[in-house]
Amino acid sequence: MLPRWDEQRQKVFEDRYALKDENGALIEVTPQEMWKRIARVLAKGNDKLHKEYYHALEDFKFVPAGRQLAGIGNKGDVTFYNCYVIPFHNRKNPEEGLDSRGAIMDTISSCVEISARGGGVGLNWSVLRPRDSYVAGVNGKSSGTVSWMKAMNGVILQVIQGGSRRGAQMYLLEDWHPDILEFITVKENLEELNGANLSVGISDDFMEAVKNDEEWVLKFPDTSYHKYNTEWEGDIQDWESKGYPVKEYKRIKAREMWDLICKSALNTAEPGVIFLERYNKWSNTRGIERIIATNPCGEQGLGGWSVCNLGSINLIHFIDEVGELKWDELRNTVRTGVKFLDQIIDENDYIYPEIEEKQSKIRRIGLGTMGLADAMLLAGIRYGSEKSLEFIDKVYSFIRDNAYEMSAELAKEKGAAPGFDREKYLDTYFIKQLPEETREKIAKYGIRNLSILTQAPTGTTGMLAGASSGIEPNFNWEYYRQDNLGKRKVYHWLAQEYRNEGKELPDYFVTAPELTPVEHIKVQARIQKYLDSSISKTVNAPKDHTIEEVKTLYMQGYDLGCKGTTYYRDGSRSGVLVNEEETEIKDKKVVEMKQKEEADFKDGFAKCPSCGEYSMGMQEGCNFCMSCGHSKCS
Repeated sequence: MLPRWDEQRQKVFEDRYALKDENGALIEVTPQEMWKRIARVLAKGNDKLHKEYYHALEDFKFVPAGRQLAGIGNKGDVTFYNCYVIPFHNRKNPEEGLDSRGAIMDTISSCVEISARGGGVGLNWSVLRPRDSYVAGVNGKSSGTVSWMKAMNGVILQVIQGGSRRGAQMYLLEDWHPDILEFITVKENLEELNGANLSVGISDDFMEAVKNDEEWVLKFPDTSYHKYNTEWEGDIQDWESKGYPVKEYKRIKAREMWDLICKSALNTAEPGVIFLERYNKWSNTRGIERIIATNPCGEQGLGGWSVCNLGSINLIHFIDEVGELKWDELRNTVRTGVKFLDQIIDENDYIYPEIEEKQSKIRRIGLGTMGLADAMLLAGIRYGSEKSLEFIDKVYSFIRDNAYEMSAELAKEKGAAPGFDREKYLDTYFIKQLPEETREKIAKYGIRNLSILTQAPTGTTGMLAGASSGIEPNFNWEYYRQDNLGKRKVYHWLAQEYRNEGKELPDYFVTAPELTPVEHIKVQARIQKYLDSSISKTVNAPKDHTIEEVKTLYMQGYDLGCKGTTYYRDGSRSGVLVNEEETEIKDKKVVEMKQKEEADFKDGFAKCPSCGEYSMGMQEGCNFCMSCGHSKCS
């Protein structure tokens, strides 16, 4: 059973992915034309490859990322990569170092160019000196990281992608940085940094300090040290390991800072937490790059000048009439997906040589899934149940093993990734978990792609494909849609089947708000076992969730092996400016902002800036419109 093609899917196709002429008129009017375009361009006259690609693309069995759907065969200046992580850099005057106005402006300029081509950007701001620290060049004080974040946010918000999409950003600050407390609370006013997602980069030492109720030191390198400009790159552990001096700014109870993170998440849904040290310890590219940040939606931890090269297996296509998996078809689609994404690396026009050099060395791809929740419904399984975790084990281990097998075969055919080091690679954390026969194949032939698996958000592409988004549960069974038939209530395609027959929905039909936060985190942690990168997912919580429950949840995510956690309490975005004690608000500007917030929310949903419906919910770490598919992250 598959969802029918409807006006909503047609509109998403026409607005975002169909080929258009220079005047914006449609050249493509059906998805079949899009599939043919993509298969033809990539096959380069190879009939066998053309058929293989078209078969995988047909009916959205394999769904490449949005930039690829729109960009392959398009003469416009676009990138096939949805997102990037770039380091602070100073091309003109490298001797000034990375913590300089020149580096900041160079980095802002690069972010603008990437955003203008449809790419989102992740940045680690920890390289910049903290607020009020001395700046010798101007005999003054630094305005600090958060001030510069606001400046960049303002610039990037002016960049319109493809006529309608703004540049998505991820701003990360590490747990040792002296500006971290200001960073954690900056979004208490949602007017601030409203074009960026925020995350704290968390170390294992910090988590142990929280567990043991120890003090935590906020510190930064001594900026007067003679090697500061030439060697400081934002890695405090590396700096201290060399015996270089640091300045201690503040001591704080680790639990006090942890409470602040969790309280802010409870009230504003940010910041998220990224277990950055774990990312690096478990990375397939350890020794080649330091993971410094994630992309805007958090599914890929990346080193500087690295990219997301994404595509998704649509799981609803691989459940038969009796709820069993079609293993052979799934295997074939996984293999084609790996081949497809590997080819994208060589087809892409790179914005900067540093990006091309890095991607050519690592050949990173990000194969994931969409439609998990719908596939579970087709199989009669309740999302979040023990049976669903068993389903995940079977499906995602199968995808993992076949993806790595295919990449090893591509290495045999085309050569291993230039960054492949047999001994080091086979000794990495994730590769040690692979079946012995897969490891033997890698040892013999190498691997074409050093990093292969991720779980990206698929909000808009999932809407195009008629599938539930990524690994998320369905958010609701009904919602309002505005189209040429007017405003009307529509239903999820599987729920509609039961309505047509006059039947109640079975018990295994559950929505994201109906699941417990623990069920959300268990699903995320179980899938993480089978991914070499990470996951974009939101843990939804009820309105009455408490800070103690948030603290327990975040700690559970860490203990279960997650690489990060994004949290959203029902209604929290609409209530940020309202004090729980209902204290009198005297400041006129605050009153106006409060009124604006209330006007932008209704029944726990935000107003969509694209279609105007109150249907923006938190999904996959990002705001997403259930009616039209608007999202800054996809």
